[in-house]
Amino acid sequence: MRDRSARTRLGLQRPTTSAPDADARIRVDLDHLRALERSARQLTFLPRQPAGSVLNGRHNSRLRGRGLNFEELRDYQPSDDVRSIDWKVTARTGSPYVRVYTEERDRPALIVTDQRMSMFYGTVKNMKSVTAAEAAALAAFRILDQGDRVGGIVFDDNTVQEFRPKRSRAAVTTFLTALANANQALDANGPPVAPLKLNEVLKSVSRIARKDHLILLICDFDGIDARTETLLGGIARHNDLILCPVTDPSARQIPWRGNVIISDGDRQAEIDLAKSTISNEILASNTARIAQLTEWQNKLGVPLLPLNCAEDTLPQIRQLMGLSQRRAR
Repeated sequence: MRDRSARTRLGLQRPTTSAPDADARIRVDLDHLRALERSARQLTFLPRQPAGSVLNGRHNSRLRGRGLNFEELRDYQPSDDVRSIDWKVTARTGSPYVRVYTEERDRPALIVTDQRMSMFYGTVKNMKSVTAAEAAALAAFRILDQGDRVGGIVFDDNTVQEFRPKRSRAAVTTFLTALANANQALDANGPPVAPLKLNEVLKSVSRIARKDHLILLICDFDGIDARTETLLGGIARHNDLILCPVTDPSARQIPWRGNVIISDGDRQAEIDLAKSTISNEILASNTARIAQLTEWQNKLGVPLLPLNCAEDTLPQIRQLMGLSQRRAR
């Protein structure tokens, strides 16, 4: 098995291309992701969110936005906010002074996108891996358009590809190329591999985004444990972290009844979903994962942006952000 510490790659692959009859609900290519740029203009990841946005929550759920740089001390003017008065300087000089700050030029963003085999699944519309890739592309284009630096992490069961935040279209293209390649590589007939633990990816996030980053974690949260909460808490303490769980409707209601053949690409087994004990165990596992995310939302003060692969990606993100459907085009 490959050494985990050697799994970071530069991601400088050649762009992928799909066959003319490729189904974008199963796999996406670079052209498909690039085509989302215009649609991305409908979104916003700035701190000032619409009233109905899940990113405009209470306490730590509110996006903090770009930081502030101290610029100067100057005399108080009648139009100044009294909260900006520097009382120590005022007391020392005998006349009111205010501190003036300017907003930092940008806030770097890190878009962490799951392309493990657990994401190569869907029962209604898209594969979870497709919904995750589309959401990542929409976020990347919109954040770049807002003037912020964009980076990301693309991970599958073998590699973790890191892209440091940069303010350039070429950097976004490099990130999306790696994402498209990882998506195209997903194959149900491939050899079985041990799933990469999400904790390994979160260690990379902690190393890159030490403070004041916007971090979107787009994944199915497969393989989480107590250590995951600790890592997420450390990341959220110094950054704006948004959890974007990607789920399929079968996580809440199993659509089949009767015998089903399942396989890991090497071995296969037949299970009877008509038996309540089996179906209940599957649903209980999925329910526990969703409950854990809700607990983290409340405990860590991080917003959830849940994505359902049974629906088109852009409309549901718009709805979660409280954006009027009349503006959608």
